[in-house]
Amino acid sequence: MLTDVEKVDARRFLGYPAYGAEAVGFGGWRFYQVSGEMEYRLQHLSPAEETVLRNYLVTLSTLELAISDAGAGLDTASAMGWVRNPAELAERERLFDGWRRRLCAFVGVPPGPAFASGAGVALIV
Repeated sequence: MLTDVEKVDARRFLGYPAYGAEAVGFGGWRFYQVSGEMEYRLQHLSPAEETVLRNYLVTLSTLELAISDAGAGLDTASAMGWVRNPAELAERERLFDGWRRRLCAFVGVPPGPAFASGAGVALIV
């Protein structure tokens, strides 16, 4: 069974917002069909599927950290023989999002609202 921390990371990487401690009222994203399907699948993975999902979480955590680490060199255009790749951040984000989409395919849910990259939020109901 996945831990609460693993479920939080899975939701984040799948592009869905925080679940919260308890349901309040009968509105909000929790009541969308795709969110219920995602929660059901996360709760009912086989042991082998949990292993695969955990491997995705490790990979995605590493890629996410690399994106924030890339910010350390954004102020350096050139250092002796080393020249920063100006497209590094975009390339790392694209790689990260590609792995997130693979996770979505594995879990069997569409990418969540957080996948909308500044172009607005598209909710799937």
